Formats: sequence, C-alpha cells, structure tokens
Amino acid sequence: MANARVAVLGRGVVPAGEPVLRGDDLGTVQGDGLFETMHVRGGLPWLRDEHLARLARGAARIGLPLPPVGVLVDLLATVCAGWPVETEGALRLVCTRGPEGGGSPSVYATLAEVPAAARRARRTGIAVATLPLGVAATARPALGWLPVGVKSTSYAVSTAARRWAAEHGVDDVLWVSTDGYALEGPTASVVWLAGHTVCTVPTTTGILPGVTAAWLLDHATDLGLTAEERMVTPVELRAADGVWFTSSLRGLAPVHTLDGARLAHSAHTDAAQALLAHPR
Repeated sequence: MANARVAVLGRGVVPAGEPVLRGDDLGTVQGDGLFETMHVRGGLPWLRDEHLARLARGAARIGLPLPPVGVLVDLLATVCAGWPVETEGALRLVCTRGPEGGGSPSVYATLAEVPAAARRARRTGIAVATLPLGVAATARPALGWLPVGVKSTSYAVSTAARRWAAEHGVDDVLWVSTDGYALEGPTASVVWLAGHTVCTVPTTTGILPGVTAAWLLDHATDLGLTAEERMVTPVELRAADGVWFTSSLRGLAPVHTLDGARLAHSAHTDAAQALLAHPR
C-alpha cells in the first residue's frame, strides 16, 4: 500500500500529518476555494491539462488568483514523484483564497490510493436514487451572479446528498430539476446510451463540466458511436440502452438500478471502460 502524500506550494512535500492551512483559511471557514481531483495511472495524472483548464475557468469566475500553470504542473509532479506506477492514485489539487483578512492563496496537493469503493463501482455497478435539487434546469445560469460549473471546496450540498444516499441504501444520487430533468450526481456526470448515441447533460444547465465525460464523448467514434449533449428525464433514463456515472476516480460506473428499477446493461460498457483505461 502506497503512503499518502502532501505537497504544499513553496514548501514541497511535507509529512502527511503536518498542518497545511491556517485556522482562518477561507477555504475551510467559508468554502472559498476550488479543487480538482485527478486519476493517477503509471505514476502520472491522467487528463492533467484538462483538469487545470477547468480549474482556471472556475478561478476566473470567482476571481480567485492562481499561480501560473507551470507552477501548478511542477507541484503535481512533486507530489507524484516516485509514486508506484502499478498503484492507482487519487490526486487532489486544492486552491483557496487564503487567510481571512488578506494574504496569499493556499495551494497544495494530496495523493493517496484510489478508494476500494471507486474500483468496485467499475466492476459491479451502482444503485442510484433521484433527489430533487429544488431549481429549474436552467435557473442557475440565468441568475448571472451565481458562479456555476465550478468545482468548489464548498461541498456541503454534495456531502449531504451522499449522506442521504448512504442512509437510504443506495450508492449515489442523481439530482433532478423542478421541471423534471436529470442534472448530475454530487461527484459524477451522468452519461447514457440512446441507440448508437452516447449522451450527457448540456453544461448550459450549470452542471460541472465533467472532464471524464467530455473525454468519453470526444472519443465516442472509437466505440462506433456518435455523441450528443441533450436533456433527459429519469423516465427516459430508465428506458435508455445503458446509463453510467463518470468521474475521475470511478471512471465509468454502470448504473444498474435507478429508483429501484433495474436498468439495461449496455454491451458497450466493457469497451468504454477499456477506452478510458481505468483498471478493473
């Protein structure tokens, strides 16, 4: 088992139990920060540049100053140096606004093994329940002031949803808008197969643009499929030719049950997982 690692900007690798943040850091007291989670394979972060690009877009939306991209790349390389190539890693890059009252942003990276539950989800699939989010599908982007599509350290809503899932005997939840459309999971994008078209929800709804989902749709032709962003209802998902949750660490997790109803298993699942190259 590989030991967990922490690297702090300006300090390098530090002992995993050593303090990293001040007690008044705005990333913890207000959730004022962003993060990205990457899958480490062969000792390197997969889709690193795509994750850093999403981080930069989010930072621009909330006015969070980031170090130059080259500095972030070096920090990721520092924490990954010597990581066993045969061990899947969960690499998290965190950037907060820093101490309350002013100061430099806090930037650090952590690296640990991918949780067993994430690996198991690829093999056995997941049971999902829909959960109302309380907003219309396009309400959040229409507000203008609300930063949408950012991976914020303010994770209370996502954590509450995952806790609800555990309490109700399912593996994850799928948020649904007040006008009846499926949106996303707390930590995953929903992807489904409609005939020979692999689909995901448009980012115009304000969902987080899924890096893994985007890569899969960009390479749909490698599976003999077309790709499309479209709106979908839970009823339509139950009739789909396959439904998956995609995320950096789980990769492609088949959804075998939605609100207690068994879903079709897609014959494309194995090929899609092989394309993503997440070990099973």
